[in-house]
Amino acid sequence: MSQQTAYPGRPRTPAPGAAVPELVIARLHRHARRLLWPALVLIGSAGATGYLSGNLPDPFEDWMLWAAAGLVVIALVVFPYLAWLSHTYTVTTRRVIERGGLLNRRRTDISHARGYTIAERRGPLQRMWGSGTLTLANGVDEPLRLVDIPSVRLVHETLSDQVEVSQILAHRDSHSIPLVGSGD
Repeated sequence: MSQQTAYPGRPRTPAPGAAVPELVIARLHRHARRLLWPALVLIGSAGATGYLSGNLPDPFEDWMLWAAAGLVVIALVVFPYLAWLSHTYTVTTRRVIERGGLLNRRRTDISHARGYTIAERRGPLQRMWGSGTLTLANGVDEPLRLVDIPSVRLVHETLSDQVEVSQILAHRDSHSIPLVGSGD
């Protein structure tokens, strides 16, 4: 059950006192351009291994070439990809969650209902790719930095809207008319 709004285009709000599920709005990683160098290393090592396989000088054997190529791919392609993949930002209807770390997992979240300021920073390369860094600070906790996220303008607007809606709902629910129990 949701409550009608007088303003067209505004999201429908739940009825006062109704349980509101937490919905995932967006799940983000850092911009994928960070994987350019690992991709070039993968292409280069595959090409070099294919070219040199069977054409090595006498003291070297093919298994040495394949082992070296495997180590290069693991160190310079697989680990950077896993590091990129393990760092996520999740925007829900209640909060923003940052999860990161390959071996030591860490999690930081900030609630929309408490309110926070949003600072946007974009360098020249980030402007060219449409990405940027958002810093969310509520004045109490350590600021949460969403580093090099794609479509930074859209994420900024979404976060602003979520803060506004969450604060309106929190204010409305804190001032709602209490229900009178039937057994009193």
